[in-house]
Amino acid sequence: MKKIIIIDDEIAILEMLEKFLKRSEKFEIVTFFESKKALEHIKSNSYDLVLLDIMMPEFSGIDILEEIKGTHTNIKTIMMTAYSTIDKVIDCKKLGADDYVTKPFVSLRDIENKILDNLKL
Repeated sequence: MKKIIIIDDEIAILEMLEKFLKRSEKFEIVTFFESKKALEHIKSNSYDLVLLDIMMPEFSGIDILEEIKGTHTNIKTIMMTAYSTIDKVIDCKKLGADDYVTKPFVSLRDIENKILDNLKL
């Protein structure tokens, strides 16, 4: 079972993604809506993939991405953004993001497929 952490300041999104992804029983899901707590948690736990919102209070997803890729280079990262500007996507790719999805989500199945692709499942 692959371990995934989802970090987003919108609780409804966390709950929706967690419920959808848990149904397959391929993933162990942990969610955080506070970026600072999530970052502390990641430092002492191991995950296969992080699904990470770019725009959050305290620490942005870009801040967290930089921290993760500086210490946990093997963790796959998929960025989530409502701001699908090419500049944000390029910035995230330069920092080591593996993929991205835009909000609102077109399909939860598409997100699941991106996760499966990135984890090579």
